[in-house]
Amino acid sequence: MFRGAITALVTPFRDGRVDEPALRDLIEFQIENGIDGLVPCGTTGESPTLSHDEHDRVIEITIEAAGKRVPVIAGTGSNSTAEALRLTRHAYEAGADGALIACPYYNKPTQEGLYQHFSTIAKNVPIPILPYNIPGRTGINMSPELIARLAGIDNIVGVKEASGSIKQMNDVIDLCPPDFAVLSGDDGFTLPLMAIGGRGVISVASNIVPADMAALVDSAADDNLTRARMLHKKMSALFDVLFIEVNPTPVKAALALMGKIQYEYRLPLCPMAEANHRKLRKVMIEYGLIGPN
Repeated sequence: MFRGAITALVTPFRDGRVDEPALRDLIEFQIENGIDGLVPCGTTGESPTLSHDEHDRVIEITIEAAGKRVPVIAGTGSNSTAEALRLTRHAYEAGADGALIACPYYNKPTQEGLYQHFSTIAKNVPIPILPYNIPGRTGINMSPELIARLAGIDNIVGVKEASGSIKQMNDVIDLCPPDFAVLSGDDGFTLPLMAIGGRGVISVASNIVPADMAALVDSAADDNLTRARMLHKKMSALFDVLFIEVNPTPVKAALALMGKIQYEYRLPLCPMAEANHRKLRKVMIEYGLIGPN
């Protein structure tokens, strides 16, 4: 159901508030450059510091601005099942095409607890769901066996895999049905994952280079590995520098350098260290995203 290059959108702020005009402009920039889907209110969208009203509003704006031109997969995760259920129900009622639900963080449930968390939401909200496995953020890893078990639930249609293990990704593909979408949660794993049967990526880098990320995924899907490798190599320095500090700090700085958003975060995130900002700017100049002055 979900495939291709899908952007994990940043949430732009201005004077401490969600910058709605900038968000709409970012959505147009993404769609005009061939992106295959949008994820508002994920980790890249600074969801932990959005109020519930802001969270709902960002999702509503994205659905409205996208206008069914591309799927909108709303980030609706929480470490409280009841809260994740409320967020997911809102996304469904607002017209989202899917929900991206991160593993509960900090409370570190067992594999059975994770199954009960995702299955409870799936059984109560009839929206296509992608669990999000990112143990570096949540402290808990979804096993391939758990993911395969969840794949047996009709509206759990894929997974965003950010375990950092290509073996785990391969095991998930082997254990799950052929139509279950395994999407990379790391830009640098996009090509390796697609080479073994993955369906695409939910990308940070595509916030700033949507056309190139879409071309990489399309090339890999078409078995044009020569072009896919060229694009992977072209973007490798960007992949690295966009994680020189915790996401989404560098990608928001990059968008600010491009003049697309204000250079603004919510605590506990803060502007980049000056030395890292210089490295980011250098890579962007070399890529041709900004001028030298």
